[in-house]
Amino acid sequence: MTQTALPLDGIRVVEMTHTIMGPSCGLALADLGADVVKIEPAPAGDHTRRLPGFASGFFTVFNRNKRSLAVDLKTEEGRQVLHRLLGTADVLLENFGPGTADRLGMGWEEARRVNPRLVYCALKGFLSGPYENRPALDEIVQFMSGIAYMTGPPGRPLRAGASIIDILGGAYGAIAILAALRERDRTGEGQLVKSSLFESGAFLMGSHMAGHAITGEKIPPMPARKSAWAVYEPFGTRDGDQVFVGITSNNHWHRFCDHFRAEDPQLAALRDEAGLQSNEDRVAARPQLVPLVAAVIGQLTRAEAEQRLEAAQIPFAPVVTTEDLFDDPQLNAHGFLIPVRLPDGRTTKLPKLPVEMGEHDLGLRLEAPTLGQHSREVLAEIGYDVPAIDDLARRRVIVAGP
Repeated sequence: MTQTALPLDGIRVVEMTHTIMGPSCGLALADLGADVVKIEPAPAGDHTRRLPGFASGFFTVFNRNKRSLAVDLKTEEGRQVLHRLLGTADVLLENFGPGTADRLGMGWEEARRVNPRLVYCALKGFLSGPYENRPALDEIVQFMSGIAYMTGPPGRPLRAGASIIDILGGAYGAIAILAALRERDRTGEGQLVKSSLFESGAFLMGSHMAGHAITGEKIPPMPARKSAWAVYEPFGTRDGDQVFVGITSNNHWHRFCDHFRAEDPQLAALRDEAGLQSNEDRVAARPQLVPLVAAVIGQLTRAEAEQRLEAAQIPFAPVVTTEDLFDDPQLNAHGFLIPVRLPDGRTTKLPKLPVEMGEHDLGLRLEAPTLGQHSREVLAEIGYDVPAIDDLARRRVIVAGP
């Protein structure tokens, strides 16, 4: 069966990014079908190819479905390659530090001179304002946006366990790009769009800000919060694991009592007790209810607790590790974990874009590229002949794969 064209088929994206924010934006566009040409600095390539430890997976996970063109933009010939490529592009992504894009001759003003239809997406630490020239990182912004304060216990601010700000900033960049392309359909002109780390972090804090504005109370960190729900926390199981349980509605409470009365017979009476018939009543009774639920769940293994909670249709979650996700039945059932090749040649499974669109397969088309793997291919597409490409490779203006 012929594969239906993907939603962004025919859109060319020139990606000049590194680490997570920019590559995650490019990944979203690539998975949706755009031809994303990743510009890597020659001769060394994207520095995330060489990061150790927890960052060793950055390049593999955020650069699939892209082509690699390795070029030295510090040379005049390298900048000419970029300008010719931009003339064929619909979108440019860059997440350099403040002023770097202009120094390389590919800032907004220069880029739109080369291609007035270009949508230019600058992914930065901050939007326009007094902070806009500051350098920023995901973790920096988690602290300055209040997310670290809200995550850790009082007096111990703690970053979230994933680069949520980088990825959110990249996602909002992709949203802005799609809107700008739609607007270009009407006007015929490109435009500059921006997404940022700090403002993305502040956006995540919006509900807490609204809560403060409404109540006038200082918002405490999540571990010290006054819960809006009677039961909303992890509980230990008989085999030493944990299961998070959320009893947030009257129906949840009634079903919990009905399904677990064998573990605690007093639940039969508590189910209809007058003082436990609203969420507000149950919140007031937390000192009574939380130990009761803990005792009930503590009699069960994790597998038994999951089975019973699912049967009762009560929100729950096992407390899992990174490694557990590889075997998650939901992720594996319909291909949301896709096989990819690691830099050493082994294979693993990694998450694909977390959306479904009709009958489209938004999976793997290209493995994360080797350095300069597509340099010759891309240069040929923009009009360079073989002798010219060989000359650029010989003079190390580009790194060209086989």
